[in-house]
Amino acid sequence: MALPELSDRERRVLEAVIRSYVETAEPAGSRTLSKRFGLGVSPATIRNTMSDLEEKGYLYHPHTSAGRIPTDIAYRVYVDTFLHSSAVPQADTDRISEHLALPGASAIEAILRRAAQSLSIVSQELGVALGPQLDNATLQRLELIRVSNERLLLVLTLDVGAVRTIFVEVAGQIAESAVSEVMLVLNERLAGLTLRAIRLSLGDRLRDTNSTPDAAELLNVFVQEGEVLFDLPVAGDEGGVVLGQASVLAEQPEFASGTGMRRLLELTETRAHLAQLLRGRSSAPGISITIGNEHGDPRLDSFTIVTAEYRVGALSGVIGVIGPTRMPYDKVIALVRHTSLLVSDILH
Repeated sequence: MALPELSDRERRVLEAVIRSYVETAEPAGSRTLSKRFGLGVSPATIRNTMSDLEEKGYLYHPHTSAGRIPTDIAYRVYVDTFLHSSAVPQADTDRISEHLALPGASAIEAILRRAAQSLSIVSQELGVALGPQLDNATLQRLELIRVSNERLLLVLTLDVGAVRTIFVEVAGQIAESAVSEVMLVLNERLAGLTLRAIRLSLGDRLRDTNSTPDAAELLNVFVQEGEVLFDLPVAGDEGGVVLGQASVLAEQPEFASGTGMRRLLELTETRAHLAQLLRGRSSAPGISITIGNEHGDPRLDSFTIVTAEYRVGALSGVIGVIGPTRMPYDKVIALVRHTSLLVSDILH
């Protein structure tokens, strides 16, 4: 649907309303805008212009206030046409870099968790990251560890810095020599392949191994269950979604009421839904922004999601922030872009 065109004055007044509301969380009145933004026209003219913007769907006013609040359409126009590139302050880039460089963050999940936490702290929004789908991850090596007579632990080390463990059930006790033999065969024939390639060709690759009877029996378990054992959809738990500190978001005025807080809790507790939402953005280059009702989900009507793709080899995921539609878009976009590039560099 085409949006109503804006005159130059309407654009300037609309931008002033948005900037005022983002900074104060209070509906903007004509006198306030006249004093703060030097629009060069009288409060009466500003008031009339705001009425025109309301008729066009860019503003609305709560019944308890004479001031106006931007609509989702207004934020969309602001993001698409008013914003200019913004640099991330050096103090913020240093803070993010230092947090990601702390010891103990070599696995991809740890890096994403720290990146999401850093974005939460620096942006004062909810940092979020989605682990990459692992179908194209390459198996570096695997280990088989006996847990009990009828259970082995399969440890997969992938090229993206991820390690996965899966229990393998076996019928009866298998000799330790057979376990070692099978581990050797699996590494020789599967290391260097993607998980997808392993699932598609496992049976063919494990034929003609000239194995001992016990080892052949265990290899058959892998042939029969390979579709499950090597099906690792995403990096990370709970659908691959990693969240930063929700507490910084809870302090914002939009979530001071019981209703607002419930919306925030519902959002952070439905990781599977968030994973599905973010997964659709993982192949979009550059910055992706959805605002309020653009999500097509009533649970997200109060939120804006800003994400950017990061890459690690042939894999990709997204990192970004979730916050109220009243957010400092220029600052948030710059932070998300910077962090996504930093995460890509670290993972490489």
